[in-house]
Amino acid sequence: MNFLGNLIWLILGGLLTALMYWISGLVFCITIIGIPFGVQLIKIGTYAFLPFGREMDFAPGEPGCLSLVGNLIWILLGWWEIALIHIVCGLIFCITIVGIPFGMKHFTIAKTSLFPFGMSNMRKK
Repeated sequence: MNFLGNLIWLILGGLLTALMYWISGLVFCITIIGIPFGVQLIKIGTYAFLPFGREMDFAPGEPGCLSLVGNLIWILLGWWEIALIHIVCGLIFCITIVGIPFGMKHFTIAKTSLFPFGMSNMRKK
């Protein structure tokens, strides 16, 4: 089921979403100051590439002080708009019963793209 979900996800725009996150992350990694933000974008892009069968959560003991500061800077720089786009896409997908799993993955990506610092690596469910 995860394979089929990931395949449909890639066809419906998951590949484009992941590519945009990866390209943005590589652009941010050009400067030393942007490396932490670039790493978070690459991490979100990796999750957005194949989200079914995986999960993103805060690591045990996280978020810490640095994660809180990083997330605050992240939100102030305007990345909350990306989370809003994922919420809207999730609502659109949830209109039909077949689209509900894809909408739920958009909601997970919205949470991850709103507070990326302190999120743990992908793990199998």
